[in-house]
Amino acid sequence: MTNGSKRTIGTPLDRMTQHWVRLTGRRIDLRDEPWLAGPCGDRDRVGDSWLRREAARHGARVLDGADDAGLLPSMTALDGPGFDASELHPHVRDFYEHTTRWRLELWSQWSPWAWPFGWLVSTLFARRLEQLSLPLRPLDAAHGMTSEVTPVVAPDGGTLGASWQRRLRATGSTVFSGWYQAFTVPGVPQPRVRVVFPLPNGRLVVLLRPRVTPEGGLLLASPGGGWGEDGAYLVVERGSRAWARRVPVHERFHVHVDGEGVLRTDHALNLWTIPVLRLHYRLDGATPPSTR
Repeated sequence: MTNGSKRTIGTPLDRMTQHWVRLTGRRIDLRDEPWLAGPCGDRDRVGDSWLRREAARHGARVLDGADDAGLLPSMTALDGPGFDASELHPHVRDFYEHTTRWRLELWSQWSPWAWPFGWLVSTLFARRLEQLSLPLRPLDAAHGMTSEVTPVVAPDGGTLGASWQRRLRATGSTVFSGWYQAFTVPGVPQPRVRVVFPLPNGRLVVLLRPRVTPEGGLLLASPGGGWGEDGAYLVVERGSRAWARRVPVHERFHVHVDGEGVLRTDHALNLWTIPVLRLHYRLDGATPPSTR
């Protein structure tokens, strides 16, 4: 199928999805709900051009070519009533503060009922947009993933956030292109990990609640809840107008060190309470920190 025919099929589908959000969601003012603001992707392909637009929106600068960059400048950015970064295992903390030091190996397993849905989404949306293109078969990710982190520095010198692009080593195709920040939602004292996946005319915003396990692992979860609570939100923008809809996609990340000192991540994705996809990452550090 040619690129032109992909655009012919894709644009009406994108419009249908955006119309669904506008019809079933709520009208919002992003000035009042800044946790739903963020970058938008291009119409036909998300790519990485959104990063410079987001930096320009904040008057910030992009640190291209950073060879020791992390998703968060420090895990202490998440410190609050329910989280203390000093309790994390050093490997876990090092991964988030120096993400580019670590090589990612990935295994995936879809629930049998969900695989056809995953194939449909991948075929009609994800591959075309190069966004949220989850591996459909375990061998798709057999050669691992690249990990490119690009920090953005605010005018005051602080880190505004970081983009994280992951590509399959075997094919070079983009799996995820996201914007990562520690973010405090108004009225909630405990900072969250906020992940934004740019989409055409909008974005998917995920709020993840952090918690430290007794073994020093990190749990990040987006459980079910009401409006403004942890979870996933689809946002559509049309000029100065915006709409958002909470979607019943719930995630749980468990970043931990196993009995042999290897850093691993278990990622579970559910639709409501129904299992959809399980991802497992092995993370190998080039210069891992000393253990406790």
